[in-house]
Amino acid sequence: MTVPGRRSSTFSRLLRHGFTDPSAAERLLDLPELAALRDDPVLLDALGATADPDLALRGLVRLAEAQPETERGTFTTTLLSAKPFRDRLLGVLGASEALADHLVRHPKDWETLVTYEAVDLHPGVTEFEHGLAEATDPVALRVAYRRCLLGIAARDVCGTTDVAQTAAELADLATATLRAALALARAAEPADAAQCRLSVIAMGKCGGHELNYVSDVDVIFVGEPAEGADEAKALQAATRLASHLMRICSETTVEGTIWPVDANLRPEGRNGPLVRTLSSHLAYYQRWAKIWEFQALLKARPVAGDPELGSAYVDAVSPMVWQAAERENFVTDVQAMRRRVVDNIPVDRVDRELKLGPGGLRDVEFAVQLLQLVHGRSDATLHSGSTLDALAALAAGGYVGRADAAQLDEAYRFLRAMEHRIQLYRLRRTHLVPEGEEDLRRLGRSLGLRTDPVAALNKEWKRHASVVRRLHEKLFYRPLLDAVAQLAPGETRLSTKAAGQRLEALGYADPAAALRHLEALASGVSRKAAIQRTLLPVLLGWFADSADPDAGLLGFRRVSDALGKTPWYLRLLRDEGAAAENLARVLSAGRLAPDLLLRAPEAVAILGDPEGLKPRGRDHLEQEVLAAVGRADDAEQAVAAARGVRRRELFRTAAADLIDSYGTEDSPRTSDPGALVDRVGEAVTDLNAATIAGALRAAVRAEWGDELPTRFAVIGMGRFGGHELGYGSDADVLFVHEPREGVDEQEAARAAARVVTEMRRLLQVPTTDPPLLIDADLRPEGRSGPLVRTLASYGAYYRRWSLTWESQALLRAAPIAGDPDLGRRFIELIDPLRYPAEGLGEDAVREIRRLKARMESERLPRGADPTLHAKLGRGGLSDVEWTVQLLQMRHGWAEPGLRTTRTRAALFAAHAAGLIPTEEAQTLDEAWVLATRVRNAVMLVRGRPGDTFPSEPRELAAVGRYLGYAPGHVGEMVDDYRRITRRARAVVDELFYGA
Repeated sequence: MTVPGRRSSTFSRLLRHGFTDPSAAERLLDLPELAALRDDPVLLDALGATADPDLALRGLVRLAEAQPETERGTFTTTLLSAKPFRDRLLGVLGASEALADHLVRHPKDWETLVTYEAVDLHPGVTEFEHGLAEATDPVALRVAYRRCLLGIAARDVCGTTDVAQTAAELADLATATLRAALALARAAEPADAAQCRLSVIAMGKCGGHELNYVSDVDVIFVGEPAEGADEAKALQAATRLASHLMRICSETTVEGTIWPVDANLRPEGRNGPLVRTLSSHLAYYQRWAKIWEFQALLKARPVAGDPELGSAYVDAVSPMVWQAAERENFVTDVQAMRRRVVDNIPVDRVDRELKLGPGGLRDVEFAVQLLQLVHGRSDATLHSGSTLDALAALAAGGYVGRADAAQLDEAYRFLRAMEHRIQLYRLRRTHLVPEGEEDLRRLGRSLGLRTDPVAALNKEWKRHASVVRRLHEKLFYRPLLDAVAQLAPGETRLSTKAAGQRLEALGYADPAAALRHLEALASGVSRKAAIQRTLLPVLLGWFADSADPDAGLLGFRRVSDALGKTPWYLRLLRDEGAAAENLARVLSAGRLAPDLLLRAPEAVAILGDPEGLKPRGRDHLEQEVLAAVGRADDAEQAVAAARGVRRRELFRTAAADLIDSYGTEDSPRTSDPGALVDRVGEAVTDLNAATIAGALRAAVRAEWGDELPTRFAVIGMGRFGGHELGYGSDADVLFVHEPREGVDEQEAARAAARVVTEMRRLLQVPTTDPPLLIDADLRPEGRSGPLVRTLASYGAYYRRWSLTWESQALLRAAPIAGDPDLGRRFIELIDPLRYPAEGLGEDAVREIRRLKARMESERLPRGADPTLHAKLGRGGLSDVEWTVQLLQMRHGWAEPGLRTTRTRAALFAAHAAGLIPTEEAQTLDEAWVLATRVRNAVMLVRGRPGDTFPSEPRELAAVGRYLGYAPGHVGEMVDDYRRITRRARAVVDELFYGA
């Protein structure tokens, strides 16, 4: 009977000892099964030391209840008298509900935790084999396995072993279990066993001696015929034995399962034979294996079956593993593997994913394995299957900075300990951090975090994950700088050869030049060199993630040389989080943007301003350009200033386009390519219009002062009028003038002609800025006609001589500079021509179709692939634009939405008016956007215009990256282009040609 006041006293003690449900704990302590224990002064202390005192007490009650009456006294006496046993048992019960269930089903197994000899502290394969020796069937094997697991868990939770030793013990237990399972399979099929030699090769974490509590055990099976046996029959026998072994371990019985045995790392994966001969393995690896398969073989270790065959397998494949970094597609394969891992994590799990999430275990393992592959070919000390051992060897050899390796080692141990304790609770395979308060509390306490364990756990987890995120990239690049820098005494550096090997493995085509750039940037003791040494490890990673790392590094050196003495440049890159990554993306994505930047490197400041990448707008640009023209001493200076603004704005537009197309660590790539195309088209149109307005003002002011003797307007045509200019587009225009009152027409005409000539000259004067080419070939009479006409002359020509194609060309006409009233009246003049009342007649429609067919046969360049030409090819820009323009000319008179110079806007209006079904409209839009982006990409990558995909592999890869394709997927890009444009051409045949 409880003494009055006792309850509150016990209640308080239970709270102090970490119980979350003291009332339930009091009731359990009052049960008769614990009568001999309840007054023990150290029991509460022992329970309070566990990860979950409530769970430990419930498990203790269940275990005591499960003891036979005759044995219960022995159990309680041992628990009271043997502190090591008490700590081990309660530690297990407080950390693992699953092992408590096992103890209740097998009440005598607690005795395995009593012995505390030296050999019990660090058992190996031999001790585990002894522990499993009496198992004669799969059920008994499971019971014996759990019994061994009890000891591992007890040593783990009590701190007798650290996380690496625990993982090694789990791998040794798996080895013993595979041997026992193979023995059972052989005993069941002695005839099969007699026909073959079978070796089991452990892979993955088991092979690396770093297994989890619950994990697939990855294996590869190698078989050979026994002496005198037929090879085919021997392989069939070996396959039956291997399959039986897998079932013994994997199948669910009354005692549950052990773990799945996974043989999918074998050649050809699930599609390949389960067992191969050694020669068959070697033939596959020599001819067909991918980089990830050699990466997996880093951890290959024979664990069961024929030891000689297992050793022969490892000896044979090992040289191929260490030559993998020399294979042709090593870099792209490695990059693809890393992306595949990240992309496959469900969005709702990424923040809880311990293994695969950002800053997770896989980041450490992947980085270490990649460095092993790169440098292990010339340094055998790196040939280890264990992540932590390999990391230590990398640090000892100077391949990784010692401080970085120490931090990474600490973070990896903490994350692995989290993973172990999460899995230990219910012995379930998971890498997700739990969400429940109770689970997080138990997890935190199991890791020694006793004060506010949930908050402390989250803080420590985030801290270590942050360390991994920060270091796993730096791991590759920091030693490259140390290789060219002055190191402190005792520090080990990469050799020049090793540094070159690493750069080559990371995608640098000219490692020697890259090392010279690094030396120029980072050597010395100046503050500038110190900041560069901080920046470069991260920048090198971003360069390596591009199609042309060499160009990125060279561009960075040139920009740094130009701006190195300015106080703000390196500070901007160091302190503005986005600036450095944005610069890396821009410098390594092609020629156009770096060329624009290097002509005026101070434009790099744009990349650090959150608003810096947004287009400025025509009004703003025109105001800036006209102000610069007004300050200039002569016309050439004025237009040089205007072209300087244009160059800066071209850089701003190209940089924003590249950054949004590539994406950054903080913001994913833009998912709407149409929006990118529209933004580029609008921005380039605005900056070209402002530049032409500046050239016009400069030309007039130089000869006539403030006013020209004739009103003058520039009309944009083609893509210029459609607000769809690309980076390499010329400016298609018409020039129109109208004499002012009292001015002689001949004088006005001469003045207008001189202005046009001077504008074209000024915009093409050779300077460091890109020229703006003016093309007036769409004017009446083409090249044979005058460059500039009066409004009345245009009216007379169009009334009398205009051809259908000229009316079609006027669909894109829009005023872009000069007298706004004159421009408006020009548009009023041409509207009846481009949107004829009652639409086009059948003769005009036939004429347009005939012209289009003729253009397809005559204008496509000789030798060009018609399926890949973005402008004139099948389903390209011309196909889509002529189809839309035909609809505008036929229906624009009745549908106001079609009266626009913009292709996409007209297409959407045609769909809204019911002239194009939804699917066909989407098909045409997708093809037009893609073809436009291909042209933009070619200009960005090559620095000169082009209408087809580049043939040079690096340039083609860069176009692919801009379009959103991962490295190694350019074939997929070309196939997609052909598929999309083929579908568009089918729509064109139907809507344009009436097929």
